[in-house]
Amino acid sequence: MKLKPNTKGDVTRTRKFVAKQDAILDAAARQFNRLGLKGATFTDIAGSVGLLTNSVTYYYHRKDDLAAACLIKAIGSGHALADAALDAGDPEARIRHLIHGHADVLAGIARGQRDALVNFNDIRALKAPEADRVFAAYTEMFRSVRKLLPKDILGPQERNARAHLLVSLTNWMRRWISRYEPDDYAYAAARMSDIVINGLARRRGQWKELAGLEIDWSQSDSADTPTPDAFLRAATMLANDEGYRGASVDRIARRLNLTKGSFYHHYDSKEELVASCFERTFDIIRRTQTLARQRHDSGWARLMAAAQAQVRIQLSDHGPLIRTSAWNALPEPIRENCRQALDRLTEQLGVFVVEAMLNGDVRLLDTSIAAEQVTGMINAASELDRWVPALARDRAVDLFARPLFEGILS
Repeated sequence: MKLKPNTKGDVTRTRKFVAKQDAILDAAARQFNRLGLKGATFTDIAGSVGLLTNSVTYYYHRKDDLAAACLIKAIGSGHALADAALDAGDPEARIRHLIHGHADVLAGIARGQRDALVNFNDIRALKAPEADRVFAAYTEMFRSVRKLLPKDILGPQERNARAHLLVSLTNWMRRWISRYEPDDYAYAAARMSDIVINGLARRRGQWKELAGLEIDWSQSDSADTPTPDAFLRAATMLANDEGYRGASVDRIARRLNLTKGSFYHHYDSKEELVASCFERTFDIIRRTQTLARQRHDSGWARLMAAAQAQVRIQLSDHGPLIRTSAWNALPEPIRENCRQALDRLTEQLGVFVVEAMLNGDVRLLDTSIAAEQVTGMINAASELDRWVPALARDRAVDLFARPLFEGILS
C-alpha cells in the first residue's frame, strides 16, 4: 500500500525552519549594523538569539552567505516600497509614499514590531559570487525607484541622477531619524518629503553655479615622492569601491608602486589608515565651509558654494571623500568620533540654512532635516558616475545638487 505524505508535519517543519531563519537574519542584521561585516562573528550572532554557532552554520555555511541573505532581504524591502509607491498617483505622490514607507519600516523596527534590516554600509565587502547576486538585486531596486520619476520632463541622465539621489536620501534616513520618537517618524518623513519635492529655495531661479572655492592643495604629492595624502586617496577609492576588505595594504601599495614596508612607514594598521581617511575628508569639508563663509555674505550663497565645492571634489583628482559606509570597519571609539565630527559639520550646514531662511532665500522648513539632506547628497555624489553613464564632471553639480535645492521634480 502506498503511504500518503504527512503534509501537516511537512508544513510544521517548514514553518519552524522559516521562523528560525528569520530570527537568524534579524540577529545578524543587528550585529552587522553594530559591528560591521568584518567585526561580527557567527558566535556573536548565535549568542544574541540563544543558539549554538553550528545552528547558524546549518542555515548559512559562511558569513558571506549570511551577509548576502541579510542584504537581499533589505534590498527586497526597498524594492517592495518602490513598487507600492508606483500606484500612489502622480510623481509627487509616489515620492511621498516612498519616503513615508521607509519611515514606517524604520518605526516598526524601532518599536520591535519588525525584524531589523541590515544597512548597506558593507555591501562592497562581499566577494563574488555573493556580491554579483546582491548588486544585481540592488540594481533592480534602483530601477524600480527610477520608475517613480517622470520620463516626459527628464532626460536619461537627469532621471538616473535623481533616482540615485532619491535612493541615497531614503537610505540616509536611517542615519538621522532615530533622533525622533518612533511615533514621530511620520512627521519627520513629511518634513523630508517637503524638502525633497519642493527643494530648499523660496523661489525658482535662485540656483546658480558659483565660482569654485580655491582650496589650497599645496600638500599634494609629486610624481616621485608620494606623501601620506596619496595613501589616503588610494585607500579612500578602494574602500568606497570595494569595501573595507578591498582596501588591502597590498592593493594600496601596488596602486602607488610602493612596497608594503613603505606603507607601514606611514601607518601602523589598516584601521589607522581608514581613520586617517575620515580625518582627511572632514578636514576638506571643514575647509570648504570656512571658505564659503569667507567668500560669501549670504547663507544661501554659502550653502550653495559649500555643497557645490564638495560635489566637485568627489569627482575630481583630489577626491573622492570617504563614504560613511566605511566607518563600520573602525573600532567603536573611533567610529563614534567620526559620527560626532560629521554631526558637527552637518550642523554647520544647518546654520547656513537658518541664515538663508532669515534672509528670505530658503522656505520655512525643518532646518536640521534639510541639513541632513544636503550631507546625504554630498556623501552619495562619489557614486554618481556609476549610475549616470558617460557623466561629464562639469555637469555633476547641475545633475545632482540642483534638484535638491530646487526640488527633485523641477
